[in-house]
Formats: sequence, structure tokens, C-alpha cells
Amino acid sequence: MKTAVVICPGRGTYNASEIGALGRLGDASLIAGFDAIRKAAGQEGLMALDAGPFHASRHTTGDNASGLIYAASLSDFRAIKGVKVVAVTGNSMGWYTTLACAGALTPDDGFRVVNTMGTLMHQMGTGGQVIYPVTGEDWQPDPARRAQVTAWADGAGLALSIDLGGMLVLAGPDAALAAFVKSVPPEGRFPMRLPNHAAFHTPLMAPVAAAGQARLARGPFRQPDLPMIDGRGAIWWPGATRVDALYDYTLGHQVTEPYDLARAIRTAAREFAPDVFIIPGPGTTLGGSVAQSLIAAQWRGLQSKADFQTQQSTAPFVWSMGLPDQRALATGETS
Repeated sequence: MKTAVVICPGRGTYNASEIGALGRLGDASLIAGFDAIRKAAGQEGLMALDAGPFHASRHTTGDNASGLIYAASLSDFRAIKGVKVVAVTGNSMGWYTTLACAGALTPDDGFRVVNTMGTLMHQMGTGGQVIYPVTGEDWQPDPARRAQVTAWADGAGLALSIDLGGMLVLAGPDAALAAFVKSVPPEGRFPMRLPNHAAFHTPLMAPVAAAGQARLARGPFRQPDLPMIDGRGAIWWPGATRVDALYDYTLGHQVTEPYDLARAIRTAAREFAPDVFIIPGPGTTLGGSVAQSLIAAQWRGLQSKADFQTQQSTAPFVWSMGLPDQRALATGETS
């Protein structure tokens, strides 16, 4: 049996092409429980949102997007069959999904966390995020280029929000974002300002972290059933996790400090040596970042985008469940 590390996606992965995904692929009993929680809070149900039509102003805000993504990712995780999951990690908001996948929170308690934090981000979040590449088209690590982009960000008053391996997500006040976008050379669609995103994973989110701690109790947090790799690359082991520390990290450091997905994936690759990496839906946007992070870690001798594509075409090892053929691999629907 193949071994797998699961990588849960974050915000920005439920878009127009994902409309109807919960209706087609979601776990109906799971989502019914989530919609009961939202109804009690006076919020629109996930299934109603998923029915469309898609409107960015409705589907990409934190109070709606977070729940949609969590429900899709957790449903996909529960559909995985025929492989042994040896660890779980996630990108940004995907950390909350990681907690539920690994058993550190029940599905409903995990939803309460993600729905509360997503709503608080929508209500209280300030600033925003922008993405800019730090590798060339070959996806090979380029320290000089990374240093230059970091210097541009510092000069504009932005801070690192998320390290995606081949791209950096930078965050800060709106004026700093505008200065950065105006000053850096355009590269295709970059710099890309992320719609309805606040300055996640920076000190600007301290009020959101405090509000989350005030609303969410420690009691539901518990020992995970599976190892979890957080946004620092640290591993939370079953039977050896300090539950209070897990709560503090989740609603403290994880909210206000940079999230290093590339390091989390490097830890996953080197500490667990899985046969495959599985990315639950919704969407398919995280695959490139996973590949770039594996190249940076030189996993299985990967040196470039061409190396990744060659290996992926002959024996796929990154399975994105948003793609039907790769979903079939993860769900055991094909040999």
C-alpha cells in the first residue's frame, strides 16, 4: 500500500469553476452538520452557496470561502482510499482543515474554528496580500532573485505572509501593496493582488487572533490521531502533543506570523518519505506550489519543472483531487 502525506489547501481555491463541487463530491451528512452551525449563526448555508451562481463578492469573502473550502477538503480527505495517510499538513487556512483531518478537532469543532476565524477575518481584517514569483519558468531556486523580491517588499513596507516555494505571498496595508505593485517589474499575471484577502499571517492580524481566542474554547482541542506539520515545519505527534500549546499556536502564532508552506512540505518529504502527496479539493491551484517546494527540497533528485513534469507524467506522485484522473488515484477508483 502506498503511503501519502495530505496537503490541505487554503483560501483562494474555491472559484467559479468549483461551483457545484459540494453537491457533486461533498459528504452530504458532514455538510448538513456544518449548515446547521451556519444557520444557528444566521449565515447562508454552504449548499445554497455552492448552488451558485458564482459571484466573487459572495463566494470569496472569508465568512463564506473558508467554510466552502473546509467542507470540500474534509469531504475529499474522507474519500481517500487504498493509501495509508502518514501525516497531514496544509496551507494557511488549510491548517484548520489539517486539525480535523488528523483528529485534533472533530469535523464540527473544526468547522466552528474555521467559520469563526473566516468570519472574523472578513469583519476585522485589514490590508491585503499580493503574490510575486521568486523562481524563473524552470522553477529552480534562485536565491538572488528571492533576495531582490524581499528587498522590494521591505522597501514598500510589506512583510512575508506565506512562502509557497516558488512564489512569495506578501502582505501589508493597502498603501504598501499599491506601492509594491507599482514599483516591481510585471511578470505575466504577477504581481497578483488577491481579492478579499486581508494581511494574513502578519502582526496586523493581532486583533483577529485575540477575538478568536475570546470566542473559541480550548476544550475541543485534543491529541491528534495522525502527525500534523504546521506552518513552521514543526511536527505535532499523536500522544505527544501539548494540547494547550496546539490551541495557542493555532489561534496565535499561526494567525500573526509568516506561514512557511515550503518548509512544511520539506519536513513532510524528509521526515515521512511518502510515496505520494495528495491535495484535496477544491480547485487545483496548490499543485504548482507543492511541486516547487519539492524541487527546492531536491526530493527524489528533482531539480526543475521539467524534472517534475517527467516524473509526474510517468508515475504521478502529486495527486490533486480537483483533477478527475488524479482524484481517481486517491479514491481507489482506478489501479
